[in-house]
Amino acid sequence: MIAPLIASSLYAQKNPNIIFILADDLGYGDVSALNENSKIQTTNIDRLAQQGVVFTDAHSSSAVCTPTRYGILTGRYNWRSTLKKGVLGGYSKALIPPDRKTMAGMLKDQGYQTACMGKWHLGWDWNKISKGEDSIDYSKPISNGPTTLGFDYFYGFSGSLDMPPYVYVENDMPTSVPNRLTEGNNIPVGSVGWNGAFWRKGPTGSDFDHRDCLSNLTWRAVKYITESVKSKKPYFLYFPMPAPHTPILPSKEFQGKSGLNAYADYVMMVDFEVGEILNAIDQSGEKENTIVVFTSDNGCSPLADFETLKGKGHNPSYIYRGYKADLFDGGHRIPCMVRWPAKGKPHKVGQTICLTDFMATFSAITGYRLKENEGEDSFNLLPLLLNIRPQKYPREATVHHSINGNFTIRKGEWKLLLSPSSGGWSYPRPGKDDKVIATLPPYQLYNMKSDPGETHNLCDEYPAIVNELKALMIKYIKDGRTTPGSPQKNDGEKILL
Repeated sequence: MIAPLIASSLYAQKNPNIIFILADDLGYGDVSALNENSKIQTTNIDRLAQQGVVFTDAHSSSAVCTPTRYGILTGRYNWRSTLKKGVLGGYSKALIPPDRKTMAGMLKDQGYQTACMGKWHLGWDWNKISKGEDSIDYSKPISNGPTTLGFDYFYGFSGSLDMPPYVYVENDMPTSVPNRLTEGNNIPVGSVGWNGAFWRKGPTGSDFDHRDCLSNLTWRAVKYITESVKSKKPYFLYFPMPAPHTPILPSKEFQGKSGLNAYADYVMMVDFEVGEILNAIDQSGEKENTIVVFTSDNGCSPLADFETLKGKGHNPSYIYRGYKADLFDGGHRIPCMVRWPAKGKPHKVGQTICLTDFMATFSAITGYRLKENEGEDSFNLLPLLLNIRPQKYPREATVHHSINGNFTIRKGEWKLLLSPSSGGWSYPRPGKDDKVIATLPPYQLYNMKSDPGETHNLCDEYPAIVNELKALMIKYIKDGRTTPGSPQKNDGEKILL
C-alpha cells in the first residue's frame, strides 16, 4: 500500500471524483473489447477500455449478486458476513451492520459527497405493521439502508429488478405506495415465447415501471454528475445498474438491434446507458480528474439463453467454463476497466485482481488509513493503475464463492475448487447431477495458464499443490483476513469447506 503521506503529495489538487458503474450479470465475453469473437458491439464500454486500464484477469468475490456487492462496499470477502450462501430477497433485512466502514463511509470521511442510484440488494429494514411481507407500511421510511452506510443520497430499489416489492426508495422514503400487483412470468428458458422478461409476482409502486427503470436511473445519475461539479467537494457515485439481469427489457429502439436475442439487445442498451454517463463526465469539465470504474457483479446468467447465443456464434463467458453462480471462471471472471486520464495511461494488466480491492485502492488515493477491522480482503491496485515498477501489489491468492457456498482459491496459474461440482448452475450441478458428482474426485485442480477452460482436473498429478492451496484457504478462514494485520472474527456460523 502506498502510504497516505505519499498519496497526498501525488494528489495535492482536489481528490478525484469517483464513479463506480456496476453492471448486473454481464459476462466477460459480452464486451467486444475483451472478446475478439463477440457478436455484440459495446462501443461505449470499449471506449473506456481504449482510454483506461483493462484488467484481463479480474474477478468478483462471489458468483452471485448480493455477496459481490457486500465485497465491493466493504473490501471484505462476502462469506465472512452472516450470508454464507445464496442471495438476499427484496424483503430481506440489512446485511451490512451500521458500524462496519463502507467505501462510501470512508470517502465521506475524506470530504466526498456520496450517492448511490440503482439496485441495492444488500437488504434494509422495511417499516412493518406486523410480521410478514404483506404488512409493510410504504408510507413510512425504511431503516438501516444506504444512508446509514455512508451515502448522502440514495435512489433505487431493494433487490433485483425481478424481486418484489417493486418500489423506489429515495433516501429512506418510498416514493409511492403500491397500487397494483405485478403478475409473475414463468416461461421456461429457450421455449416458445421466452424473451427474458421474467419477474416474480409482487406489489408495485404507482410510479414504478420495470421497462423504464434503467433509463430512469441513468437520467438521475447524469443529473447528479452535472450538479455535483458545481460543488467544491469531490463526489463518489456508486451506480449499480439493474441490467442486463432479468427481466430482460430492452427499450423499443434496441429491440432486435443485436440480431441475436433479447439479452444481446439489452446488453447494447446497457452499453448506450454507459455512454450517457461517459458523455456527462466529458461535458462536466472534470473528465481528467474523474475515476470511472466499469465492471460486473458476476458472470452472465443462463437466463440469457446461452444455447441461442452460441448458435449464433456468441459466448457470454468467452473461453471460460460455466456461468453465473458457478465456481468455474464463467461465474466470477468479469470485465473490469478503470479510466483516470490525469494519472493512468491506457494499458492492460494481466494480474489476478478482485473487486474487493477497490476499497484499499480508493483509501490509498484519498489518503485514508484503513483500520485493522476495515477492508480485510482489499489490496491496493494503485501501482497497477499507474503502472509503477516494480508493481507492489501483494495479493497472494484470490478466493471465490458460489451460490451454494462452495469455495475455490486461485494462486498464480493454479486454481483449486474445493468441490467436485460446479457449486452453482452449470454441469455438474449440485442437487441435480448428484449421481455423477458422487463418482468424481472431491476436489478439482486446474492450471489456468495452460487450461483456461478448466477441462482437465490435475488433482491426482499435483497433490502437493492441492494440499498447499487447501491449507492456505483454511488459514484465510481462520485469520479472518487475507491482508496483513491482526486476526479478525468472521460473522455468523462457522465456515465449512
